[in-house]
Amino acid sequence: MTPDKALMNGPLTETGLDPLLDSAKPARPASAAATSAFSPSLPEAHRTIAIGPNIGWLRKVFAFAGPGYLVAVGYMDPGNWATDIGGGAKFGYTLLSVILLSNLMAMLLQALSAKLGIVTGRDLAQACRESYSRPVAIALWLVCEIAIAACDLAEVLGSAVALKLLFGIPLLAGVLITALDVLLVLALQGRGFRLIEAFVVTLILTIAACFAYEIFFAQPLWREAARGFIPRLEILRNREMLYIAIGILGATVMPHNLYLHSSIVQTRAFATDERGKREALRFATFDSTLALGFALFVNAAILILGAAAFHTRGLHEVAEIADAYKLLTPVLGASLASTLFACALLASGQNSTLTGTLAGQIVMEGFLNLRLKPWLRRLITRAIAILPAVIVIGFYGEGKVTSLLILSQVVLSFQLPFAVIPLVRFTGDRKRMGVFANSRLTSVVAWTVAALILGFNAELLYLTLR
Repeated sequence: MTPDKALMNGPLTETGLDPLLDSAKPARPASAAATSAFSPSLPEAHRTIAIGPNIGWLRKVFAFAGPGYLVAVGYMDPGNWATDIGGGAKFGYTLLSVILLSNLMAMLLQALSAKLGIVTGRDLAQACRESYSRPVAIALWLVCEIAIAACDLAEVLGSAVALKLLFGIPLLAGVLITALDVLLVLALQGRGFRLIEAFVVTLILTIAACFAYEIFFAQPLWREAARGFIPRLEILRNREMLYIAIGILGATVMPHNLYLHSSIVQTRAFATDERGKREALRFATFDSTLALGFALFVNAAILILGAAAFHTRGLHEVAEIADAYKLLTPVLGASLASTLFACALLASGQNSTLTGTLAGQIVMEGFLNLRLKPWLRRLITRAIAILPAVIVIGFYGEGKVTSLLILSQVVLSFQLPFAVIPLVRFTGDRKRMGVFANSRLTSVVAWTVAALILGFNAELLYLTLR
């Protein structure tokens, strides 16, 4: 047995500590494993969180909880803010149906992503490199890097906008400050992957609390909001509405999250026999579905806030995040409304840049089998985000930030099929997945989701070119 397989399939570490807190140190792979074609994804965190064999259901829920929340961060990043605020202010509650549909798609796709990682021990990037020719794998890597750059652009700009609103820091300086998240990731991961998860969950709860406050004072029309969850054909016929809808889809179902989730589920040291994998799948799916339920609440709350605070008052043109910040306190009559809005935006941006850095590492290592020192690897992935942001601000100034945020999310939507189609194909492959391959019903639903994403994009292209 190679050192790789010993690391991936070896016996669980029994330390006698509480499995919720225990983070056993990973075995240092031998040099042969380090240069193996498929050494573990995120090797510094691989199977470091022990899962005790004889603990109760609730303790196992908490032991597996964490990866889903890191994934959920990408579903409430600053790109969502730009699309949701603009959609709510301009079209009221109509686009809530797109948020709901996008989150349901996300729940299925993230469950498939977790399945791929747990069953095969490969993340999605590694599976692509294993299955496709080198030119195809390189092409998919380039497409994925474009998606990560678009996503990171939104996260970096969102954090910079929040710093400007709260502290008056110039936007360009705020962009450069976000580079410090590289040091944050290194510091947290050096103390165990559990600490990263705890930090992310804390920021998610902060965001949720801020929006609960905003919604309380906004006093939405709940009956109209409920109707907004029912899909309307008008969305497909109105080019402007469809553009924002595509942005919401791209901001919600993010390509890099599929790569991220397939890797970080492997931080749990679950048993690798069939029973152990089934149990890990069950708890990982529960974790991601519950976490994405929180993301659904946050995204819906942002759009409802835009509809209740601006649309119902005739302020249909409020699309810029800075304008929303300035108007919230006088419109709602709540002294903390604007400040909490900016605090939630900052928490969202920092959360997303942190997980985006991890996703960049996974994609680079998975597609290219490129192993670099952690600090250098993270510096490269952060530079990929910061350089476009600096160029954008230099060429377009600060006035176009929200428009660029929405555009970045539309770009993400067009990148989605390049991650979704391989994922659905791999998890439906019986040679790869064995008894864990998708059922016929799951395959039909998954391919329908892929077709819907392609259809949305095709409709937008048609209306744009017409």
